Amino acid sequence: MANKVTVTISGTDYTLVSEESAAYMQKVASLVDTRMNDIMAAGRVSRMDAAVLAAANLADELIKQQAAAENLRRQVKGYLDDAGKAKAELSECKRQLTKLQQKK
Repeated sequence: MANKVTVTISGTDYTLVSEESAAYMQKVASLVDTRMNDIMAAGRVSRMDAAVLAAANLADELIKQQAAAENLRRQVKGYLDDAGKAKAELSECKRQLTKLQQKK
């Protein structure tokens, strides 16, 4: 069920509709508001330019985080592959040990 919440970003009220909770949408709006306010405070920038710069900065962070997450997934897959190989080697060693013990 969609949640509807009114948030304020850079002095303007917006109504957001999302499957996410109202608290989550407030958190998102707060992040955007903070980014825009920081950009506007750093220099003489219009609200529109601040919005575009904030969006670009957030998109940059998103892309970098997605790349980092993909890198972690590859590392975990490598570790799981290594663990699978080690388990297979252990099973083979146990089989050979049992075979040698039976020859005695």
